[in-house]
Amino acid sequence: MGRGDLSRFSSLPLSHFPCLEDGDLDAPHGAQAWRLWLDDGYSSEETFEDYFVRFVETVDTGRVRELVFGSWGTPFEDSADEPIDLLTQAADRFPNLRLIALGDISSDEAEISWIQQGDLTPLLGAFPRLEVLEVRGGTGLGLRPVSHDSLRVLRVESGGLSGAMVRAVGASDFPALEHLELWLGVSDYGGDATVADLAPILSGERLPALRHLGLQDSEIQDEIAAAVSSAPVVAGLRSLALSMGALGAEGVEALLSGQPLTHLRRLDLTHHFVGPPMVKRLADALRHVELIMGEAETRRGWAPEGRYVAVSE
Repeated sequence: MGRGDLSRFSSLPLSHFPCLEDGDLDAPHGAQAWRLWLDDGYSSEETFEDYFVRFVETVDTGRVRELVFGSWGTPFEDSADEPIDLLTQAADRFPNLRLIALGDISSDEAEISWIQQGDLTPLLGAFPRLEVLEVRGGTGLGLRPVSHDSLRVLRVESGGLSGAMVRAVGASDFPALEHLELWLGVSDYGGDATVADLAPILSGERLPALRHLGLQDSEIQDEIAAAVSSAPVVAGLRSLALSMGALGAEGVEALLSGQPLTHLRRLDLTHHFVGPPMVKRLADALRHVELIMGEAETRRGWAPEGRYVAVSE
């Protein structure tokens, strides 16, 4: 299942651009934040390209700061390459665009692992002033190493994120990036990233402004915790999330025996498989850190060692 709200970084209310059959636009033409949604399983009066062209010709695109893409056809069949290409080609019409979200699709419309994504590289090239890029879905998701001076937030929600995608993020130069969040997912849905793939991110060399790091929803959460425990990037962080995954006592022990985490304002380890004694040890060691854990998950027999991630399919 998919979780989260891709528009949560938006400070602006979203206006919905209607399909033809939905009737006339009832939002201000000069609205600064828009959500686009067209599912050709329900609507056959226009293609997504026609829908997008009508949007560009209807609204005052010069005022648009935030653009959220819901469905762009049939989410589990049509890749995001089409909306990416259309937006890239129209980049000059959006001089003030600061946020792009791809895949604001609920699990009722398509499970997170079904969403067909695309190559994000053209967007970063076409919008050098972009500040926030959010993505839901890892299938078909791609990125080539880039340099981008303005991006502050990069979030990827996925039930399975490829090692190639993780390596591309680590090989990119993001000097302004403050928030990096990657849902790594499980191998059954393409989540084959390893701790070695994360090494360039954990070094922090290309992320001098990073203040929040989320490496979440992973089957290898204990290994990630061990790598984080000695990672140079941690020294500059204000918050760290190793949540949503199969974190156990081994991972917490690694955090306790590694570099100090007392400088953090917040440590999120929700959805874990750690017993009360270990939780207490961690809480005692981090008395002045906002430690978010909650109750341990119940182990299930079908999962390896009974542990499972929060989001997969």
